[in-house]
Amino acid sequence: MKVTQVFRHPQENKAGGERGITMAETKNENTDKKDESADEIRVTDRRRIYLDPNGAASSSKAAETPGLKPSYVEELEARTKAAEKLAQEVQSRFDQLRAKLQQETDETRQRLNRSADERAERRTADFIAALLPVLDNLYRAMGAAESDNTPSQISEGVRQTATSFENALAAAGVEPIEAVGQDFDPQLHEAVDTIEVEPDMEGKVVGEYSRGYRMGERLLRPSRVKVGRVSDKVRGAGE
Repeated sequence: MKVTQVFRHPQENKAGGERGITMAETKNENTDKKDESADEIRVTDRRRIYLDPNGAASSSKAAETPGLKPSYVEELEARTKAAEKLAQEVQSRFDQLRAKLQQETDETRQRLNRSADERAERRTADFIAALLPVLDNLYRAMGAAESDNTPSQISEGVRQTATSFENALAAAGVEPIEAVGQDFDPQLHEAVDTIEVEPDMEGKVVGEYSRGYRMGERLLRPSRVKVGRVSDKVRGAGE
């Protein structure tokens, strides 16, 4: 128990001692307040208060509920979402570029096909145009045969017709195959007949029934020829 001693001034005794009593009571009250404050537990309210447009205070349930995920997990989730969004944008751009490339490829293929068709048509037209003089010469030869022209004149007209046709074939890249006097080549010649010849002409082409033609490295048709061979009698005498 705490005892408080009060000192009074002599003049205060005349006033009845009331002031001294008051100071003692004040000290006791301060001591009690200190004891009560020592037993108090301070709690800080950290909840966030939001103000609506009208100025009224309202608390958010999300703010009152503590976060269950660590901050690094939330950061990873945010990065993952950003990466997924970027991947979708890249995929969309890739699809657009692929569609554009496919369209350009189709257009290029169509353009090349049209160019090839035009070249083929142009070559065909040029070849037909080169054959028209041949037809003209044939009509002239027919007219000469029906008139009083001599056989030599008719023969000259036919020869001119053949020359015109050969020129048209040459313009198209067609070349005749040389046969008479050449060694027999089964790749270029077709043996139709044989004839006995001297030993130095054996295996050579001595006659041609129809001329062969080729275009570049491609054989259009072989020459139908007659091939020389040595008779068995001459071959036996030589042995």
